[in-house]
Amino acid sequence: MYDYYLGGSHNFAADRQLADRGARLWPELPGIMRANRAFLTRAVRHLAQQGIRQFIDLGSGIPTVGNVHEIARTIEPDARVVYVDIDPVAVAHSRAILADAPHTVVLHADVRKPDAILDDPALRGLIDLDRPVGLLVVALMHFIPDSDDPHQLVGRYREALSPGSHLVLSHFSNEGDPEQVDGLLRLSRATPTPLALRPRAAVTRFFDGLELVEPGVVYLPEWRPEEPLDPGDRPERYNDFCGVGRKR
Repeated sequence: MYDYYLGGSHNFAADRQLADRGARLWPELPGIMRANRAFLTRAVRHLAQQGIRQFIDLGSGIPTVGNVHEIARTIEPDARVVYVDIDPVAVAHSRAILADAPHTVVLHADVRKPDAILDDPALRGLIDLDRPVGLLVVALMHFIPDSDDPHQLVGRYREALSPGSHLVLSHFSNEGDPEQVDGLLRLSRATPTPLALRPRAAVTRFFDGLELVEPGVVYLPEWRPEEPLDPGDRPERYNDFCGVGRKR
């Protein structure tokens, strides 16, 4: 669905049908997906400008328009990227797409098992956890229910990172228009991964112990936009919070 909204070619008929249904329930949804990808692009570029040369992309899905390694390598040509996803179809497609991309690895793994991911020989062969890492948790944690303790989960990854590492995170919120929020929740229940929407305060908690990079936890278009925002635009209509935190 994400790839379809971005205008990519790595999606299936079922994805397109559900995506179209979602856009009817929430007309802002395709724009939110594009804004989320634009945030990822700006955040990865920012990290690369800070000298980050290695990235772990959790819940990466099928590499689509604007891959992490492509973004990072516009600044750091030797950037190394580990893509992680639980979906075997996404992993198989990712490995085929990235077969000729140097310094990239695709792991088939469950992000709810951080120790298995962080100790994976393929990851360890590419990523040096004693050096700063960019941990990307973009549009992922709203698929993790409270029963899996998402804050503790992200905390485990934070603990494993060395000083100078950064966490990049975005998350759907439940603070938007009640009718649209309800429609999105109903749509998500038709998928294997129903959404767990959370308020800004809960999203901010994912950055506990980190130094938030300005402007903090904000709506997607508000995080370091490349051009001034249109005064007539309403960032809150995106209903998706994001932020970047640095480990001291």
